[in-house]
Amino acid sequence: MTTTSQAQTPVSLYGFLTPRPGHAAALRKLLLDLVEPSRGHEGSLQYHLHEEEDGRFFLYEVWRSQEDLDRHQATPTLRAFLAELPEHLDGQVEAHSGTMRSPYPAPVA
Repeated sequence: MTTTSQAQTPVSLYGFLTPRPGHAAALRKLLLDLVEPSRGHEGSLQYHLHEEEDGRFFLYEVWRSQEDLDRHQATPTLRAFLAELPEHLDGQVEAHSGTMRSPYPAPVA
């Protein structure tokens, strides 16, 4: 019998970031500079940045497992990002996470 552990269940993170007035370009660059390194981390299935018409940024991430997400969050790249982030934000990040319940598609060969 095969069982699926929590560690093998995809986890998603998503949220909105509102730039402080005059900081939109700096926040955009900070967020864009995080995309490719994050996509290269083990277990990254999706990593997307969107810019809304109202000026907010929307991040959407899917990780193969909570363990992969935890490793990503412990990287020097992400820690440096998080240290710089507050100076560019107007308020708090509106962040959400959850366990993916729909099947994640298998990679196309």
